[in-house]
Amino acid sequence: MEDIRGNLNKINEEIKLCAERCGRNAEDVLLCAVSKTRTPEEINIAIDAGVTDIGENKVQEIMDKFDAVKPVKWHMIGHLQTNKVKYIIDKVSMIHSLDSLSLAAEIEKQAAKHGIVMDVLVEINSGMEENKSGIAPDGAAEFCKALSQFSHLRLCGFMTMAPKCEKIEEYRKYFRKTSQLCLDIWQKTLHNIDRP
Repeated sequence: MEDIRGNLNKINEEIKLCAERCGRNAEDVLLCAVSKTRTPEEINIAIDAGVTDIGENKVQEIMDKFDAVKPVKWHMIGHLQTNKVKYIIDKVSMIHSLDSLSLAAEIEKQAAKHGIVMDVLVEINSGMEENKSGIAPDGAAEFCKALSQFSHLRLCGFMTMAPKCEKIEEYRKYFRKTSQLCLDIWQKTLHNIDRP
């Protein structure tokens, strides 16, 4: 318990310092703790220590842990197959890996059945890696425009996974590229939607 609480305090302090350096408010930054390989008991300790949002990368893991974990906002952060959307649509608050119109259509269908609007992040393949899913950066604007046909999806921003790099500075170019792409699309194309 003390390790989890101590780690959480360190992370929150880092968030505060980074936010100050960027001229942002630390309260505007969401910490989503990833529960991969962790037990419901460990997740509950993290919730007791102040974690409000839990990310999981596998549908089955969400299903296995959902009822044993205290109330928390769940996030689907891994690749999501269309045939598995129905299992988590009423359990997660956000899907972080929207990467195709067929997946968007299935999220729309399942969200409509439950009378909800699902928050989504479009996954951008910023490194153009063949073995990773995601939308190519040059197709992102058109993809985002196409999402406007789905009334049960709320586009909240982008997500990216950088390729494996040698140095931290090399990673930054991929995140910078994705951030700029997101802002460009919002300013030039989707200006009627709240800024992400």
